[in-house]
Amino acid sequence: MLGSVLAGALLVPWLTRSQYVLHVAVLCGVYVVLTLSLNLVTGFCGQFSLGHAGFYGIGAYTAALLAVHHGSPFVVNLAAAAVLAGAIGFLIGLPTLRLGGIYLAMATLGFGEIIYLVLLNWLALTRGPLGIPAIPGPALFGLDLGTPARQYYVVLALVVLTALVVSRLVNSRFGEAIQAIREDELAAEAMGVPTTALKVLTFTISAAIAGVAGAFFAHYTSFISPSSFTLVESILVLSLLVFGGMGSIEGSIAGAVVLTVAPEVFRFLAEYRLVIYGGLLLGLIVFRPQGLLGGINLGLTRHAT
Repeated sequence: MLGSVLAGALLVPWLTRSQYVLHVAVLCGVYVVLTLSLNLVTGFCGQFSLGHAGFYGIGAYTAALLAVHHGSPFVVNLAAAAVLAGAIGFLIGLPTLRLGGIYLAMATLGFGEIIYLVLLNWLALTRGPLGIPAIPGPALFGLDLGTPARQYYVVLALVVLTALVVSRLVNSRFGEAIQAIREDELAAEAMGVPTTALKVLTFTISAAIAGVAGAFFAHYTSFISPSSFTLVESILVLSLLVFGGMGSIEGSIAGAVVLTVAPEVFRFLAEYRLVIYGGLLLGLIVFRPQGLLGGINLGLTRHAT
């Protein structure tokens, strides 16, 4: 099943030459990576985060500044974005992950807003609302990856790599431990699970993956501004996760793809697109509260329930 899905994804640029379709497909890939990263900390570890757009923005601005001011290669920018976003995730996670429930949600929401305000007001570094233009497109070992088809294959490679990393993590003893934290943190701690350390590590990995998504987004769009990294973006990624099914890698992929494509499919109903979008979410919550693929195992999430 997974092989068939991957084969179909590989054929997309051969089935259409439409730049618009490929653009939507690339955005699907970016949101799949973001949703997978949030699923790791929220779906599998049970820590509710509303500041994911902050790490996304850190990754994007790290890559943009390195590329524009220092001419550093695409792969180096991806790595730097992951390291910086992960490091900040670690520093934020140390104090905030001792909280729980609504308090953790409010703390991460505040972090996301702080990052947005820094990006908006640190004019000397980020140019504020003017954004950073002329970001070079992705390239690998001298090969220009700036064409729509090549950009699609780059983001598809990131999706596959992210899915494999998350799958290996959650299907390991580490994954069993963080899922135990999700189910009952006190019981997990009583059984000797180092809950705080594992929550911080999970948050750090999640932030690093979001940073990679941001770095690719910056190179893909060639222009970024603070308006792409607001609270609305964090809520959107959380919506994709809930729609697809928390604690399911397959669900993260399906939710991101469906809810990214749906507004474009119904673009001809411009006045009602948001109504249809909201209707899809409400319908799923009522008729399938576990999410689109929640509880369905296609081989990526053996331990998820």
